[in-house]
Amino acid sequence: VLENGAALGLAFDGDGDRLIAVDEKGNEITGDQIMIICAKMLKDEGRLKNDLLVSTIMSNMGLSVACKKYGFKNHAAKVGDRYVLEDMQRLGGVLGGEESGHVIFLEHHTTGDGILTAMQLLAAMLKAGKPLSEMAKLMDVFPQKLINVDVKSKPDIQTIPEIVDAIKQVEAELKDEGRVLVRYSGTQNMCRVMVEGPTSEVTEKYATQLADVVKASIG
Repeated sequence: VLENGAALGLAFDGDGDRLIAVDEKGNEITGDQIMIICAKMLKDEGRLKNDLLVSTIMSNMGLSVACKKYGFKNHAAKVGDRYVLEDMQRLGGVLGGEESGHVIFLEHHTTGDGILTAMQLLAAMLKAGKPLSEMAKLMDVFPQKLINVDVKSKPDIQTIPEIVDAIKQVEAELKDEGRVLVRYSGTQNMCRVMVEGPTSEVTEKYATQLADVVKASIG
């Protein structure tokens, strides 16, 4: 993008159902930011049905903050496009997706389509008359740290006092400036520890702290 002086860059995954963009300054634009940009466009046009954006529990905290700012609701589904689609249909939404760039525009398709998402993103830019770097400012991305911990088994997290207590301690220290998510992978013997907070240093510290507790308990 920088070498060619392009307005933006568009990257698709192998089967073309996900999109990640790069603005004219070379900064990556996440799936969450793309959803906020497109949701605001639909909201402004009166096309965001039920004023609802469906994301997942792994979406950045900045997404829910942006939803409140621009006057639409946010529902966090379980991770996986099938769950996003199910909740969109159940709640009457037309836009939903994942931080990975898998976005569903239910007016056009029942699954993610990277090219369709790119066209919607370009439409939002053209209608606003702004470069992608400016559009991306619609959402502030909170620093996030994700650590994957290999585990021997997957007992209910809530039945492991050491992990529950460690999570409560971190949540108490973060207060309203961050969040904690500890969940198992659906396909691997792995526990994902995710922390969002006000700075990269804080998220790194707490994520490592929690990951060590998980490793000591079930790793």
